[in-house]
Amino acid sequence: MSLRRRDFITLLGGGAAAAWPMTARAQQPRLPVVGFLAGGGDLATGVVPGITSIRSAMTEAGYSEGRDYTSELRSARGRFDQLPALAAELARRRVAVIVVSGGLASVRAAKAATTTIPIVFIYGGDPVVDGLVASLNRPGGNLTGVSLLLNPLGAKRLQLLQQLIPSITTVGVLVNPNNARAEVDKKDIVAAARSLGLQIEIVEAGAEADLESAFATLAHLRVGALFVSADTMFASRVDQLVALAARYALPTIYQSSEFAAAGGLMSYGASSSDGRRQAGVYVGRILKGEKPADLPVLQPTKFELVINLKTAKVLGLAVSRDMQLIADEVIE
Repeated sequence: MSLRRRDFITLLGGGAAAAWPMTARAQQPRLPVVGFLAGGGDLATGVVPGITSIRSAMTEAGYSEGRDYTSELRSARGRFDQLPALAAELARRRVAVIVVSGGLASVRAAKAATTTIPIVFIYGGDPVVDGLVASLNRPGGNLTGVSLLLNPLGAKRLQLLQQLIPSITTVGVLVNPNNARAEVDKKDIVAAARSLGLQIEIVEAGAEADLESAFATLAHLRVGALFVSADTMFASRVDQLVALAARYALPTIYQSSEFAAAGGLMSYGASSSDGRRQAGVYVGRILKGEKPADLPVLQPTKFELVINLKTAKVLGLAVSRDMQLIADEVIE
């Protein structure tokens, strides 16, 4: 009988001990949820352009996932028609802030989903021209973030390509027709090419599966070089695009240094790592209680030209000393 009583007391004590952690957990305040909305990338593989570095920046700012916040990730994986539904999911989840990476379509989807949840964006366009904020200094509403000015730099990229290869007469331009800025970008690049005396051949690729045929078309058109427009789907296919350019021996200029680091010939654009760091800092400030309307939209102050000399050598291109000197990084 005493044995049974002892067993009962042990079981009771064990049950009480097991209940304590549950009680303690129940008394802990609920962590804020940060929603991440991406236009491209694959959550299954973890390759989501921009999101990983934004979260790293939040950690540097003192916000650790699991300790200070939890996250909800949504990626359209290049299928931009899914963005409104994904943004609405995050809004229904009542997240504390939505972080948007992946172009104008992603930002517009988040803006349409909520007028109250703070939104921090990072994208390549002009948020005033695109109707996202009232002004850069005082955004108003629930949106703020970082504008990398990737799209408006098209003319400069084309000029750099011509400077590297003065003999080119025709340049292929790879465009994603599903990008919200596709038509504007095409008009801008055609105007820039005209001013430089270049002919343009525009080839479209709206999905990853279209890239192979797009490059085959570019080869058939016998373009002398390639300009890859700024786009989230393209940014998520760095290795594939670089490999295709190498296969077809196409001198190519890209939007960001990740391409040149992966073996692409040349890139020119704002420092995306700086932009993502700034976006991460803004998320932290909003979690502390600041309002998006009071946080100015940030613009880059540093633009990076990166040239891959190894790739230039493979393509039979001589990079002048002057051009190497103006480059921010030369990969040898």
